[in-house]
Amino acid sequence: MKKLAIFDLDGTLFNTNDVNYFAYSDALKEQGYELNYDYYCKYCNGRHYRIFLPEIIDKPNVIEIVHNRKKELYSEYLGKAIINTHLFNIINNLKKDYHIALVTTASKKNTYDILKYFDKLNLFDYIITHEDVEKVKPNPEGFLKAMNHFGTNKEDTIIFEDSKVGIQAARQTGASVFVIDKF
Repeated sequence: MKKLAIFDLDGTLFNTNDVNYFAYSDALKEQGYELNYDYYCKYCNGRHYRIFLPEIIDKPNVIEIVHNRKKELYSEYLGKAIINTHLFNIINNLKKDYHIALVTTASKKNTYDILKYFDKLNLFDYIITHEDVEKVKPNPEGFLKAMNHFGTNKEDTIIFEDSKVGIQAARQTGASVFVIDKF
């Protein structure tokens, strides 16, 4: 039986700070809000939009408008993403012994957009996005769902994560956790 390797998307497989920042910045500007780059990187990146957008937007009905517009704008900035080539090399080497899953808080649209843009979609046996879970990271639901999908236990699972909430969720599964600090 194969083991399982689970990867996060933003900050792990790709540095998407600029992609997400510019897409959110444009979407927020359309609604009359400004977004500082340093603020975004420090307080927003890696967190679910329903958690960080209310800290920026004072009108609850605008949050979904901004997020949906961000998803539309995301593909315009994919050229600003930086691919973690080392980690993709590891994935290629793991494929014969491991199922490869992706668990992200990103939207399904943005996840598939970036994987297609970099021609990496075919590397994943299973993909779980924000729309596929009821509770996002730091809840471990996405990771546990992937483990259940393949019938793997914590001893046969490794999780690659970068964000504080992602690492917290990964550790709650009992699986081995590899922290991606910088690439």
